[in-house]
Amino acid sequence: MHIDTLSGHRVRRMPLTAALLALLAGTASAQGPLSRNLVYTQTNNPNGNAILAYTRGVDGKLTPLPSGPFPTGGLGLTSTFALGPFDSDQEVILDQTGQRLFTVNGGSNSISVFDVMSDGSLKAVVGSPFSSGGSGPVSIGLIDDILCVVNQNEDPGHEGSGTPNYATFHVASNGRLSPRPRSVYPVEIGSSPSQALTVAPDRLVFGADFLGGILRSFRVGEGGRLVRAAAMPLPASIFAGAGAPPFPLGLAAHPSRNLLYVGFVTINEIGVYEYSDSGAFRFVASAPDSGKAVCWLRTNHDGGRLYASNTADPSITVYDIQTNPRKPVEIQHLNYMSTGGGFQLELDSTGRFLHVVTQQSAPTSDASANAIHVFSIAGDGRLTEVPSSPTLLPVPSGTRPQGIAAL
Repeated sequence: MHIDTLSGHRVRRMPLTAALLALLAGTASAQGPLSRNLVYTQTNNPNGNAILAYTRGVDGKLTPLPSGPFPTGGLGLTSTFALGPFDSDQEVILDQTGQRLFTVNGGSNSISVFDVMSDGSLKAVVGSPFSSGGSGPVSIGLIDDILCVVNQNEDPGHEGSGTPNYATFHVASNGRLSPRPRSVYPVEIGSSPSQALTVAPDRLVFGADFLGGILRSFRVGEGGRLVRAAAMPLPASIFAGAGAPPFPLGLAAHPSRNLLYVGFVTINEIGVYEYSDSGAFRFVASAPDSGKAVCWLRTNHDGGRLYASNTADPSITVYDIQTNPRKPVEIQHLNYMSTGGGFQLELDSTGRFLHVVTQQSAPTSDASANAIHVFSIAGDGRLTEVPSSPTLLPVPSGTRPQGIAAL
């Protein structure tokens, strides 16, 4: 695939190989047609983690899957209100076929892998859970058969070993994980790496060291080896005079241009970066967010809209990025009711619904804060919360569920 180095335009998409298409087709036929309209999150219970599964009706209503919850075999993070341990994204992901699910167990240093059955239920693959290659895994991303893991090493209830790191694993056809040689990249203690955003056509991994104030990029090289491409602090000029530390949290890549969107959480702005085919960054501009504490980002499938989850309101901000992808323009700021904070968000595969996980993220939050909020998406990208929302999550008070994956 050729990319015009820093113009932000993809000249063409990298096509799937015939072998990969055959592999995907074989996986699908082995399990039968997959049910759509499925939503997954994790309890993140430090006494025993599990995946909660829901079917979603045409009106957006969530109904628990009768066969769930599905134990991961690991532990969730110890609850705390400190910055860092719960500031992450991509704790629960699906592969591109929607037939395999991966999730972190932050309190037991492991990754769980499930096959998704035709009815949406989950079956742990043989050997799951697998070692995460470090302490306190908080985020995972997938490029073909390579899984990238962020080990944050900040669970307050479990003393970590070593330093935070980014690591890669090979995913076998049966779902088993095996570490790649020379595939661990350590970062500074306390830097709080938060996300493994993968751009599969370019074999790039983007990371945000939240408390370290650093953006990172890696290339997934031969054999799945993780190779550092670039590291860059946030632009000092944007934070000058703000009296706020330069913390990045929340990454999203434009689906058809070489553009990366970054949450500048402490100043309520969205940073826009161009990146080259080698993973080098160039800061372009920032756009204001009328919400408070912007933390997580998603673009829709055609690249016309950008959605931002604001933790402190809580709220969702909708941006037009179709007119000019380098200059996001806010077109909606929607507050919703919760005693907690809005955290991870995810679109369904059709782009008709947006899902947001809320948590007991403050001492004033009660158990009703642990929920999934569902929003319908209009033709212009604006949101309306569906009448059945929120769906309260069956977790003990004080637990902070996290991560969202949707079909």
